[in-house]
Amino acid sequence: MAVGARSGHEGPEERPERSEETVPPAAEDAVPPGDGSGDHDGGNGAGKDGGNDGRNDSGKERDAGGDAKAPNKPRSFWKELPLLIGIALVLALLIKSFLVQAFSIPSDSMQNTLQQGDRVLVDKLTPWFGSEPERGEVVVFHDPDKWLAGEPTPNPNAIQTALSWIGLMPSSEEKDLIKRVIGVGGDTVECKGTGPLRVNGKALNEPYVYPGNTPCTMDDGGGQFKVKVPEGKIWVMGDHRQNSLDSRYHQQDEHKGFVPVGNAVGRAIVVAWPPTRWSTLPVPDTFDQGLTAAAPSALGFVGAVPLVLWRRRRLTVGNTRVSGSRTAG
Repeated sequence: MAVGARSGHEGPEERPERSEETVPPAAEDAVPPGDGSGDHDGGNGAGKDGGNDGRNDSGKERDAGGDAKAPNKPRSFWKELPLLIGIALVLALLIKSFLVQAFSIPSDSMQNTLQQGDRVLVDKLTPWFGSEPERGEVVVFHDPDKWLAGEPTPNPNAIQTALSWIGLMPSSEEKDLIKRVIGVGGDTVECKGTGPLRVNGKALNEPYVYPGNTPCTMDDGGGQFKVKVPEGKIWVMGDHRQNSLDSRYHQQDEHKGFVPVGNAVGRAIVVAWPPTRWSTLPVPDTFDQGLTAAAPSALGFVGAVPLVLWRRRRLTVGNTRVSGSRTAG
């Protein structure tokens, strides 16, 4: 304790000397104390080395920075062109298969709504989500049973075939037709005389029918009819009633004139070409008058209600009489 006290208070305060443990003997031998030339040489050596290291490091940084900031050489347009064409073809195929497809109108059966040579865009997306054709829609459908037998088949060239394959032109090989949906599963469609056309007993106001035509035709080939549309089928007719071989004139085929819902390609939504004919294809207002046929179960329920009420009234009256007789007795 005395030594500790004495060393703590003796003389002026000085920096503590380095102990032998903190300064290795090798370091003391390499740099003799008091040798200024050694210190100077060591300082110069350190400085030179440090300077060289700094220059080397900065050079490396400049090289790295230069490599990182140097712009990549752009590819040649001719090298990128095949890739762009490939992407465009894939997108066109996807659009044709799942979204929309162009179709050409080959006849006058849908005048004046559609003219021969018009190009329409058909919605192919909604059928993927379970949507089925509705009354009043203009739909494209595959030939159900040789409706197009005897019709001339176009002979496209190689370019037209390629464009139709990717959906940029209508396909000439597909046997498709376009008509208006008049009745769906469960509907009763009827034509008497020259019209009007009736669906489930309600007359249709059809301003889209070709001027000068009557809604129904007076002929023995199928113009006069009364049919009930089976479930999963549709009844279709052209707007040019006197110039359309539609469901009326195929009642002797496999499907009796009806078109299976599975044959529907999609709904025509827009007349896209020529530009002067651009228009949409909405559902006419006449199909919004509540044409849905009453289900047999609903009719049975409506018919049973009066019978049940009459029976309840009769039982109630009978119970009253019995109760009165008991009271009187």
